[in-house]
Amino acid sequence: MALLEINDLHVALEDGTEIVKGVDLAVSPDEVHAVMGPNGSGKSTLAYALMGHPGYEITDGQIFFDGEDVTEMGADERAVRGLFLAFQYPHAIPGVTVTSFLRAAINALRKARAGGQDDPVPIPEFRKDLLAAMERLEVPREMAQRYLNEGFSGGEKKRIEILQMAVLRPRVAVLDETDSGLDIDALKTVARGVKELVGPQMGALVITHYQRILNYIEPDFVHVFVDGRIVEEGGPELAHTLEAEGYKAFVPELVGGDES
Repeated sequence: MALLEINDLHVALEDGTEIVKGVDLAVSPDEVHAVMGPNGSGKSTLAYALMGHPGYEITDGQIFFDGEDVTEMGADERAVRGLFLAFQYPHAIPGVTVTSFLRAAINALRKARAGGQDDPVPIPEFRKDLLAAMERLEVPREMAQRYLNEGFSGGEKKRIEILQMAVLRPRVAVLDETDSGLDIDALKTVARGVKELVGPQMGALVITHYQRILNYIEPDFVHVFVDGRIVEEGGPELAHTLEAEGYKAFVPELVGGDES
């Protein structure tokens, strides 16, 4: 059984509008899955539903994590089990430094995994791991004392998302349009960080509109996502086909028209 298993998942907005319309997907450690589709196809809704966002209702289907049904669990419960979401548009938290946020997140995970007993990470251990991760991801040390995402550029926000992933060490990471708004240098740094982390202990689900991040993170599997459904699957060559030909073959209304 895969670590993350999605069975016939249907997701609706609070007003009842169905966005995800029956998705089957399985992600194991040491695998990179790319979900590619045009804007408005429901990719981000899928990401939020996987993480347990309360604004999205799972109306049918199930989500299993390590064999456990997590469909009805909250986002915090899913995070404790090792699921992680990197946001397309990370929020700023004024007054909370990057260091404080990361240490609080680690301690919350450790407490939950210790059955509710406080088990704070030793400060020397935390500092050593944080500085090593920052160096690896080319995050300047002074950013650790800045308020989380306040005044950050798009590239800085995305690097901090990957820094969180490096420090929290999830078992499956879902990256929602992590490449959007990045220049080529930031894109390469983010991609390198993801590649370093994917391995026997972690798998990744990379959600993207463009193929360009996949030039640096070669996926094992590519899933074409259109109108809330996976309509085609293949290997990395499928991403190159989409880059060259677009989504016209999968979206009838685009035939002879403009993809914008």
